[in-house]
Amino acid sequence: MPVKKPRKPDPDAPLVERAQAGETAAFDELVRKHSQRLYGLVYNMTSNHEDTNDILQDVFAKAYRSLKRFRGQSAFYTWIYTIATNMTLNFLKKRNRRKGQMSLNDLDSLVENDKEFIEIVSKGQNTPVREVDLSELQQRLNEAMMQLSEDHRAVVTMFDIQGMPHAEISKILGVSQGTVRSRLFYAHRHLQTFLDEFRK
Repeated sequence: MPVKKPRKPDPDAPLVERAQAGETAAFDELVRKHSQRLYGLVYNMTSNHEDTNDILQDVFAKAYRSLKRFRGQSAFYTWIYTIATNMTLNFLKKRNRRKGQMSLNDLDSLVENDKEFIEIVSKGQNTPVREVDLSELQQRLNEAMMQLSEDHRAVVTMFDIQGMPHAEISKILGVSQGTVRSRLFYAHRHLQTFLDEFRK
């Protein structure tokens, strides 16, 4: 039987313990430490700065209220990332029900000059992306991302944009690694189809 690797100690554990003991400055430090990456996650799924700010406020408020129940069975970051993902997915489902499909005019630029992301999606394409086409390509990628389901957009955001491993994504979303891989495969194929049409 393979030996299970011991989990690395959570670098946030001392701050979490102090926050659980009622030290608000320790929780503020956790917020400062993780807000940038959490902002990236939520923004790449909602494509709207205002919505992102509102959701993050709710995420940190919920994390603060639930902190006493956090038992350290995962890293603090995985725990708060799971809260952020679930709240964002719920928000998107409500938003889609409310407005039907979002108009792109309602959204901020989703992949804003993110050449790295564009390169990831362009892999396997014959023609290199020309600089002159970048803004039009970003517009096409925005359209393609917004056509993905919330679940598919979540895995693309976590894996391609935030560089998270399959195992971590599977923990956060509560699905198997196989499901993560199949969602990524589907999402990449969808995005690449958009790029093929863009080059015709």
